[in-house]
Amino acid sequence: MAPAPAPAPAPRLEEITPRNIDASLAIRVRPGQEHAVSPVVKSLAEAYVRPGVAWPRLIVDGGRPVGFLMAFFDIDWNGDGTLFRSGLWRLDIDAGQQGRGYGRFAVDAVAAEIRRRGGDRLHVCRHPGPVRTSSSATGPAWSPRAASSRAAGAR
Repeated sequence: MAPAPAPAPAPRLEEITPRNIDASLAIRVRPGQEHAVSPVVKSLAEAYVRPGVAWPRLIVDGGRPVGFLMAFFDIDWNGDGTLFRSGLWRLDIDAGQQGRGYGRFAVDAVAAEIRRRGGDRLHVCRHPGPVRTSSSATGPAWSPRAASSRAAGAR
């Protein structure tokens, strides 16, 4: 009897390093989606200036990059020490890799990291781009500009 084939490797997250930065920068969403997400290069620049807050990761499956995410942990949301949040800040799934479950994997991976750090809620940020019709339609947005003073107080 022939041995059963090895299971396909599961997607995984990789820390951004000199070895994979070019692969990270090559992630592109589908045309027409650019208004809804920031490019990876902007996310990496923001991660650089917010090292204790931003958690950028390359999503890899079978050795090939399929997406990029950036999470945040324990942001002092109101800037006064009364409310701390963690969540998914950015998610870019490469145009040719969409519809294969990588977005779900990314959300699950961030949720697992939040739980590992003792949290029990995941907040998802959205881009306040041209699709937005009013600030009350979908609630307040979190943006790095709005939270830059808050980020300094993050634990």
